[in-house]
Amino acid sequence: MDNTSAGYGVFLGLDVGKGEHHAIGLDPTGKRLHDAPLPNNEPKLREVFDRLAEHGRLLVVVDQPATIGALPVAVARACGHQVAYLPGLAMRRIADLYPGNAKTDARDAYVIADAARTLPHTLRQVDVGDDTLAELDVLVGYDDDLTAEATRLSNRIRGLLTGIHPALERVLGPRITHAAVLEILSRCGGPAGIRQAGRRKLTAMAAKHAPRMGTKLVENILTALQEQTVTVPGTTAADTVLPRLADSLKTVLAQRKQVASEVEEILDAHPLAGVLTSMPGIGVRTAARILLEIGDASAFASSGHLAAYAGIAPVTHRSGSSIKGEHPARTGNRKLKRAFFLAAFAALSDPTSRAYYQRKRDEGKKHNAALICLARRRCDVLYAMLRNHTYYRHPQPDSTPAAA
Repeated sequence: MDNTSAGYGVFLGLDVGKGEHHAIGLDPTGKRLHDAPLPNNEPKLREVFDRLAEHGRLLVVVDQPATIGALPVAVARACGHQVAYLPGLAMRRIADLYPGNAKTDARDAYVIADAARTLPHTLRQVDVGDDTLAELDVLVGYDDDLTAEATRLSNRIRGLLTGIHPALERVLGPRITHAAVLEILSRCGGPAGIRQAGRRKLTAMAAKHAPRMGTKLVENILTALQEQTVTVPGTTAADTVLPRLADSLKTVLAQRKQVASEVEEILDAHPLAGVLTSMPGIGVRTAARILLEIGDASAFASSGHLAAYAGIAPVTHRSGSSIKGEHPARTGNRKLKRAFFLAAFAALSDPTSRAYYQRKRDEGKKHNAALICLARRRCDVLYAMLRNHTYYRHPQPDSTPAAA
């Protein structure tokens, strides 16, 4: 976002907070026009914005445009002012250039305002009143919470099974979120309850949720039960706890499924949804996350800038004449990096992506490193798709693949 020729008369930096923000307004020469706490309510926000706008065109810059920063962003827009935000990583690096080590709201607000004045390229656009993205942000954030809870419950169940019956965990653990496995755990509990249920009852439960693998699953369970004759202390309690954990996990997974349908319904209304999901490996959740993090990617000058922001661009370690090679970046937007990584992993079923991944493996790269390479290559394609609003096109068999 370039403000050098935009003619702003005031750069207002807001270090946002729950109850109040700290606001510092600077003119183009760096003179302070405002420096005071600002209550997080609409009348006070309007009052300060209107007063500062008397000095010229106002740019309001926040350090986070969502959650506690949502109201000042909305009020600034309603007043007709331009809004931007300074990403946290950029802010921390810029803050090191200023004297002093104090971590105060006033200092942070000054860094934000001065960065907007002198380093406009570090700013990111706040999506201009896109209600679709605002709705997605809430749903995807909730889905992130559900994902974390599902992981916690899954790990708890697997941990209990490992402690009391490792052989049974080896059968059920890898399929712990499967409906058939959760049904068995919910109705039977641990090893004792499963053994007591018997083959016929287990088969009936498994077949209901897994018609193809049900019989084999039951056989594997019964075989695992025969491998251990001793009863480990805690097994009785586990038989009572496991059904509750399984029920909780089923509830969370059902909520995730419901949220996914709501996300898909909202996503369909966004013009870029079809562009993103046309690319192999990008599903509804991944498309929503990418939209939330980069929008139409217009804030990035090139795909290289986007890759660096996502943390998937390789970093060369060099000192003097010694080059230690390239390594994955440890910085960047973690949510976006994870989305690109998971999309690359899901795209391994696509022949073009699989061929590129295998080529990197043949060069000696490990699995994760090869996936990062694939994600970086796909970033170039995705950037062009978003820039041109074009759908993914599979490379022709008789031509050199141009997209992974």
